[in-house]
Amino acid sequence: MTSDSRTGPASEQFVTRRSSLVTRHSSLVILLACFAGGCREPQGDKELVARTDRSLARGARFLVSKQLPDGAWRSEVYGGLKDGATLTPPILKAFAYLPNPDTETRAALRKGVSYLMSWIGADGRIRSDGSELPFPVYTAALASMVVDMESQDPAHERARSAWFHHLLQYRLSGSLGWKPEDSAFGGWGYAVHVPKKAGPGESPYESNLSATIFGIGALRHAGVALDDPIYREVRSFVARCQNFPEEGKDADPRFDDGGFFFTSSDPARNKAGIAGIDRLGRVRYNSYGSATADGLRALIRCGLAPDHRRVEAARRWLETHFSATSNPGRFTEDREVLRDATYYYYCWSVGHALTALGAQKTSANWARALAESLVRQQSSNGAWANAYTDAKEDDPLVATPLAVAALAHCRWTLSGERPPSFK
Repeated sequence: MTSDSRTGPASEQFVTRRSSLVTRHSSLVILLACFAGGCREPQGDKELVARTDRSLARGARFLVSKQLPDGAWRSEVYGGLKDGATLTPPILKAFAYLPNPDTETRAALRKGVSYLMSWIGADGRIRSDGSELPFPVYTAALASMVVDMESQDPAHERARSAWFHHLLQYRLSGSLGWKPEDSAFGGWGYAVHVPKKAGPGESPYESNLSATIFGIGALRHAGVALDDPIYREVRSFVARCQNFPEEGKDADPRFDDGGFFFTSSDPARNKAGIAGIDRLGRVRYNSYGSATADGLRALIRCGLAPDHRRVEAARRWLETHFSATSNPGRFTEDREVLRDATYYYYCWSVGHALTALGAQKTSANWARALAESLVRQQSSNGAWANAYTDAKEDDPLVATPLAVAALAHCRWTLSGERPPSFK
């Protein structure tokens, strides 16, 4: 999500300043010790899990307190996030990660699901063709994953199907005129209208890793088999965003570090900036944390094995550069201000990515460091919020569900448990 004009100032109590040079240096020292196996013993993990549980409960209470009578959540900070459908799905998804949701949280979930079901028209489609949705890919993908959490009866399945098919309309596919050689082919992007391929002189649409990982999540939730051709097409876009040598070609060590950047089809959106020009004359982009976490997850969820060369390269990048306090990577000087604008999104995605690799591929040390950092940053009212505004994470209704989900992934890794299913 990009920034827009506010309808009111964010309360100072929500803003946590994190990004000092001293903090980053300290985090690096701690993480090097952690990956070397020098962090807490299991008994310490039990104490940290208990603190994590208390933090998750406070975060859930904050979110429940902000639910409106119609079941939706709407921003108190940004006018562009007041539609209800934008913030409601990620908050409901955050509830699904809670280890022990209380009665109030379950009631809020049911009420939120009812709100999302109200978007389905008599014809089984999203009302108004979804024209009221400012972020249709994020909304449709997440809504399709949460509306059937508490029930899989025909009404809930009908709603899930409606949101899922709405999402499919926004993929840059052959049916919309896109060809495999197009850099945006196969993925999802920020289009607010169905992204038919632009004609000469028209503004082109783009695909990006963030929107695409949400689309992939919806495909998997819907039970689309991994041998379906759609995954091959999506994976072709994902591969274009990895700093990794093409098949049969030598790596360029200046750029091919295994990490990811945001998009291959819109240079301005790559937050870490341009890395340089390679020996073939191509513009190359810096790898950075949130994009690499998204890319690693996308590769795995599209069916690549943990020992695939691309997956291994992305894993090495994340483990080498991991930070619990900042979005890692080499940012150009003019882009440094964007590093931590997506800090909580980074925490959310890296938690998913490292959990997906499993115990055999990475240790629990990242979870200890990240859990400690997130618990420390939580406000007294249970919310999280960013000091930076570019990605709207200064809004606690944006940052808090991301932090809750990230913290829950830390908890699962530390405890060895998995969340209960909402029924």
